[in-house]
Parts: sequence; C-alpha cells; structure tokens
Amino acid sequence: MSSNRGSKSFLGISLLVVIFIAAFSAQAQTPSPTPTPAPVASPTPTLEHEFFKNILRDQKAIWTSPAHLHGPDAKWLVPLGIATGALIATDRETGDAIADFHDQLEPSRIISYAGAAYTLGAVSGTFYLVGRAEHNDRARETGILSAEAFVNSLIVENALKGITQRARPTAGKERSKFFVGGTSFPSGHSTQVWSVATVIANEYHDHVGVQIAAYGIAGAVSVARFTGRYHYLSDVLVGSALGYGIGRYVYRTHHRKKVDSGGSEDEEESEDRSRWPVIMPHYNRHARDYGVALAWSF
Repeated sequence: MSSNRGSKSFLGISLLVVIFIAAFSAQAQTPSPTPTPAPVASPTPTLEHEFFKNILRDQKAIWTSPAHLHGPDAKWLVPLGIATGALIATDRETGDAIADFHDQLEPSRIISYAGAAYTLGAVSGTFYLVGRAEHNDRARETGILSAEAFVNSLIVENALKGITQRARPTAGKERSKFFVGGTSFPSGHSTQVWSVATVIANEYHDHVGVQIAAYGIAGAVSVARFTGRYHYLSDVLVGSALGYGIGRYVYRTHHRKKVDSGGSEDEEESEDRSRWPVIMPHYNRHARDYGVALAWSF
C-alpha cells in the first residue's frame, strides 16, 4: 500500500511540473511590442483573425513549459506538489467519507452546471456579442480570450485524462486508481471554469465585484465536484491550478492594452465606432520627406 501511494504522489508531482509552470511562465513569455515602420503602421491582426493560431501557440507554450523552469518557480511548485501528493495519498479515505452524506448531492449537481462546457461557451459568446453590439472593446476581448482559454483547457485536461486514466469515486473497487481507464484526473469542470474565470477577473481587474464573482463561482464549482462525488480533492486542486494557469497565460500573452480603462469609456467607444479611413499628413524636414499617411481600421 505504501509503495502504491508513493507512486501516486510521484505522478502528481510530475504532472504539476507541466501544469503549474504554465501558470507563471506567462510573466517571462509576454511578447514585447514590435516597432511599426513609418509612415503607415502595419495593421495588427485582430484577435478573431489570430484565434486558432493563438491556440496552437498556447499549446506549444503549455506543453514545453517544463523547459522554462527557473529557481523562483520552486516557491510555487514545491507547496503545490506536496499538497497534491498528500491529497492523492488520502483521496480514497476522503472520497469514502463524503459518500456517507447525501444531502449535498443535489445542490452540488446544480452548482456544477456553472462549470459545464455549454455554460462557459454561452458566457464567452455573450461577452463577445455584447461587446460587438455595444462597441465595447473590453467585453469583446473578454469573450475572445475566455473562449481561447476554454478551448486550451479542454485540450489539456482531456490529454491528461487520457494519460492518467484515473477511476472516479463511484467506480467501485477500482476507485481512485490510476491507469484503469477512468476520467477523473484532473477535474474538467474545475479546469474549464477557472480558465474562463481567470480571464474575466484579469480583464476587469479594476472591478473588485467582478473578480469576487468570477473566482467565487469557480471555487464553488470546484468544491461541488468533490461534494457531488464526481472527483477527488486532488483532481479538483490540480484542475483548478491548471485552469488558473491557462487563463492567466492567455490573458497576459494576448491582452491588447488599448482595451484598458486608462481613458474614458466614451473615448474607447468613439475610437471603435470610427470605421472610416484616417488621413494624416507626414512631414520630416531633415529627411526632406513630405507626404500623406492613410490608415483604415476595419
């Protein structure tokens, strides 16, 4: 039994190398602005246009993140690794203990709907459509980036489920075991809801109420996945960390600074509403260069 638990702990710690570095490698991988040539700046591709390309780039960054480990990452990896190993070692006991209670099953099932794929897809779609209709760059970007984080989370968590094949708490004799054809590790709902919630909370970093609501719903869904006997505590912890990391990486890598509320919202909206060509004079006395620059955003 002790050797079995030890192997499980090693598995959890190994997986966290992939998971957690994806959360914090974003700080080192945030792209630097590229200078634009004069007289006419090259148009920056829209997030819609780059959506699928960005997902491919995100996947490469996530799966190659262990190659970018640095000493300071230990302050996150070590505690999370120890916590995950401890939870894996006690998952069967805690899972069996919660099975003695039944009153929380129905509320847990209802709360879990907030982390379902169709719910999160609707949230992203609503942000995007409202942003387009109201000419609100922030809402529009929130919809795009939350959808991108959601797709990334689906790919990564399903890959890890296929690798670990852990049995769910209701699987009978094989419950909590790895490599038996299960789909328990990590928690998909936790991964998905945290990825979307993290993007929303970062986009609306100046609205404490939005941050509390986003993270509060994500936390409630994660807890419900355990109390509803869908997953073990380690499944939920790793899924939540994974989702948070993906959401944080997507936001820090693809966020467009122009949507920040540094100026008034009226200025942002009026800029977005301007779809006509802009003609600007160009003059450089030293180079004896005179002309006209034409810019058109669409």
